[in-house]
Amino acid sequence: LPDYSSYIDIQSLKLQEAPEAVPTGEMPRSIRLTVLRNLVDTVSPGARVKVMGIWSVDKLADAGKQERSGSSVMHHVKASYLYVVGIVAMDDDTNRASTLFSPEEEQKFLELSRQPDIYGKIARSIAPAISGDYTHDIKRAITCLLFGGTRRLLPDGMKLRGDINVLMLGDPSTAKSQFLKFVEKVAPIGVYTSGKGSSAAGLTANVIKDARGEFYLEGGAMV
Repeated sequence: LPDYSSYIDIQSLKLQEAPEAVPTGEMPRSIRLTVLRNLVDTVSPGARVKVMGIWSVDKLADAGKQERSGSSVMHHVKASYLYVVGIVAMDDDTNRASTLFSPEEEQKFLELSRQPDIYGKIARSIAPAISGDYTHDIKRAITCLLFGGTRRLLPDGMKLRGDINVLMLGDPSTAKSQFLKFVEKVAPIGVYTSGKGSSAAGLTANVIKDARGEFYLEGGAMV
């Protein structure tokens, strides 16, 4: 039978709503996608995409048997998925959503960049409800975190990433979580995670077993 069979590429994806569209305190909704043939491996994890597909229903597993008048009745668990016929990344170069600004906003940005105290003004705008002498350096560090550094290419070909990371350590009730929640709201792409999701595996990828008994990788908050 395998000699007479034809094999095609198939990939199962998980489409999740954008973080900025999720109400505060709620989990993002998701749906399973099935892509075939030339659509496989066209997008990378974390990409923002536009999808066109056919809404379908799939039988996942047998929920059990029930004896009724001498005959067994099978109960099946069915779940919906989207059979993809077209998928396009919103930004072909980086697979990230491109942010568009109006000419008026760009002009305001230019005027703001010419001000001599632009660094201090932005730092003072970070979480304005939180004040105190100990917060000045923290707000400056968060400002550098949001804007990032400059990616550099050394003469020997080594690439240095311009990402800036911040580790905050402090006593309880010093507004550490409030700073994090503020960053999550103002960052173009940000996910607030805590508990299990903040572990080493939760930030990168988890091995998940679905209802059909198949194992797959689920991207974490950093992905």
